[in-house]
Amino acid sequence: MPVEQLDALLSLRSDGRTLVGRDRIALLEAVIEHGSMTQAAKVAGFSYKAAWDAVQAINNLLPQPAFVTRAGGRRGRAAEVTEEGRKLISAFRRLEEKLLRISNAIAAEGLDNFDDLLLWGLSVKISARNAFRCKVVRIDLDPVDANVTLQVSEANNISAIITRGAAETLRLAPGRSAVALVKSSFVMLAPPGETAIAAGRNRLEGRVARRINGVANSEIELDIGDGKILIAVAPRVSSDDLAITEGDRLEAIFNASHVILATD
Repeated sequence: MPVEQLDALLSLRSDGRTLVGRDRIALLEAVIEHGSMTQAAKVAGFSYKAAWDAVQAINNLLPQPAFVTRAGGRRGRAAEVTEEGRKLISAFRRLEEKLLRISNAIAAEGLDNFDDLLLWGLSVKISARNAFRCKVVRIDLDPVDANVTLQVSEANNISAIITRGAAETLRLAPGRSAVALVKSSFVMLAPPGETAIAAGRNRLEGRVARRINGVANSEIELDIGDGKILIAVAPRVSSDDLAITEGDRLEAIFNASHVILATD
């Protein structure tokens, strides 16, 4: 009987969508080949919107953007995979090759020597649309709570209020990397400086990169710098009242208690 060939996958998901996985890596490779998001999406089997969501999610989780765009291009909007993106592709393909060897070894030898097998198929699902890799810059502790300040881009910091016990469990310290998660429905938008901010709230300024209208809600993508995109979902009537259009400067406002932190 031929040995069964196994396939091992490792993915990080948000709202049921893969942030980094085989299909997203194939999309980046298609961008390298074609230099156009429109063409890359078509070749990789993505809709144009799904392709944009995929590369923006990857950018938010990397220290530097994996993907950038330029004006123009004969075959649609010109696109480019950065050096950081190429490193991601290379690292992913090396890991995939190693996992393939492990899969073949399992198929040939059985599971007796693979007690940690479940770890190879670990998939983390989160409900927060915004997931940013940040650097911890400060921690203020009291007997119960910890106020953690994280740098998400050169121009913006995020404050998170978590329990002191959670901060200790996550081993948070200045200089350590962490992922900050914020649900898009928790984010309010306002013109810069027009809304008074209460204690314990975040205020991040950025430029509207895109607005997508649904029947009841609008999805606003806010470029907050360093290739990071913050997403807010607001009632369409509120977005219409603010007359939100691409290129507008807005502030994203959300409570520090609504930020969830994760570390490896």
